Amino acid sequence: MANVAVMGAGGWGTALATMCHKNGHKVTMWSPFGEEIAAIRRDGQHRRLLPDIPVSSSISLTTDVACVAEADLVLLTVPSFAIAETAAAMRPHLREGCLIANAGKGLCPQTGQRFSEILTSELPTARVTVLSGPSHAEEVARGVPTSVCIAAANVSDAKEVQALLANGRFRIYVTDDMVGVELGGALKNAIALAAGICDGLALGDNTKAALMTRGLAEMSRLGVALGAEATTFSGLSGMGDLIVTCGSMHSRNRRAGILIGQGLSAQDALERVGTVEGYFACAVAMQLAERVGVEIPIIEQCYRICYEQRPAREALSLLLGRPSNGAENFGN
Repeated sequence: MANVAVMGAGGWGTALATMCHKNGHKVTMWSPFGEEIAAIRRDGQHRRLLPDIPVSSSISLTTDVACVAEADLVLLTVPSFAIAETAAAMRPHLREGCLIANAGKGLCPQTGQRFSEILTSELPTARVTVLSGPSHAEEVARGVPTSVCIAAANVSDAKEVQALLANGRFRIYVTDDMVGVELGGALKNAIALAAGICDGLALGDNTKAALMTRGLAEMSRLGVALGAEATTFSGLSGMGDLIVTCGSMHSRNRRAGILIGQGLSAQDALERVGTVEGYFACAVAMQLAERVGVEIPIIEQCYRICYEQRPAREALSLLLGRPSNGAENFGN
């Protein structure tokens, strides 16, 4: 049995806390929001995000970030805009050499950094790993068979997380490509937002299949330019996560995209849906692509729609009207 601290009590944090408890670990779940903790304690579930998934009374609930002091493993599930603040708050309490698995998917909107870069900077004595893959909280919490990957610069750290989290319904593969795993998990959010816009425009299966395929090519192209391995994007944290996020109504990115495609502004869609990492990922991806000289036309048009109010159908026409140079390689 290990002491596991889950930082973030949203849907994903609650699902992982519940799973870790079923794995036999001693679990503490933290939130900075007292009302969120109080509601889970009162209802015995996260009624808003994971209704009918019981949260055991044996799982400790707290707003005290010092809960990480006794942790063997810290699971981070906070959104991109809160990662640096949360890590800084943890720093005075975290024991040296503590194992951290970041389970959030995104890029820091302020700096463009991957989450592991922020955590390594803020928590220099911690052993940082990254958990990613096609894993909707709603399904993990119910024990639906799921496969993900865990990445670390030191593979032995990844294998340690694997041993703590894996079970008969949650299979984990190990890799040392942290860059690819993180970029796959972040960039697919932008493509999923575009896929939702496609659905909102009622464009059909042909269009969406093309968008996902070419979106995956953009993810891989940008990722390789930033130091990732191309094969990572064919795996769980690339294609796998892209498929599940583009195709499911569990995905906030897709739901927000549908609303935008139906005519809502990006801001109105965000207000209705909540945190949409694809919105932030579009802007960061544009900065990264410019830095390394890579074209990402789908993500660029998604950015123009979200940040410059370009009409979605105009963006579609611009994508379809791009010069055909470079399109001769079998659509790859």
